[in-house]
Amino acid sequence: MTTPIRILIADDHPLVVEGVRGVLETYDALQVVGTAANGEEALAAFDRETPDVVLMDLNMPGMSGLAATEILLERHPDARILILSMHDTPEYISTALRHGARGYVLKDVPTDDIVQAIEHVHAGERYLCTGTAQVLSPETGREPLTSREQTVLLELASGKSNKEVARELDISVRTVETHRKNIKRKLDISSTAGLTRYAMEHGVLKS
Repeated sequence: MTTPIRILIADDHPLVVEGVRGVLETYDALQVVGTAANGEEALAAFDRETPDVVLMDLNMPGMSGLAATEILLERHPDARILILSMHDTPEYISTALRHGARGYVLKDVPTDDIVQAIEHVHAGERYLCTGTAQVLSPETGREPLTSREQTVLLELASGKSNKEVARELDISVRTVETHRKNIKRKLDISSTAGLTRYAMEHGVLKS
């Protein structure tokens, strides 16, 4: 029997939480393991429940969904976060992607779309709901690097080892390795030399 995908829902509207929870729990392949009403609760719930996917609202009182996403990925680089929002503007979507979210889906889409988004994000794939493709770079169609990934790219392109980067940024070597893997995937670059060349060509690293 397939293990269900464990989901944490972070949203400050109880009706939304209960509505989404009620719908998701009708699927045998999904299991809601926790809920949170703000970013701080989301971080605590993640540590407590270790969900496979976090459904994160953007605008919550206290710590926002964006801030929680960034902090969560700093602590757990492999966390899979799917933004569930009412905002469909490119600015919101691109900002969420820059902060490291794996996907973005609107609250008013059909239930099957939300389930599909969860499955894609759980599988390590990016998912953008209909009409959001324009937030990606028109030149490359690639997912933008997060601010932390840009910082790691600069350090790596400067010739530093994973261990040196970890010490410089006060993060674990494993975290650096995960960032490095994500950078290479997003840029479709396989070598350190390629990362250095990209950094120089795009102004990240001055020649």
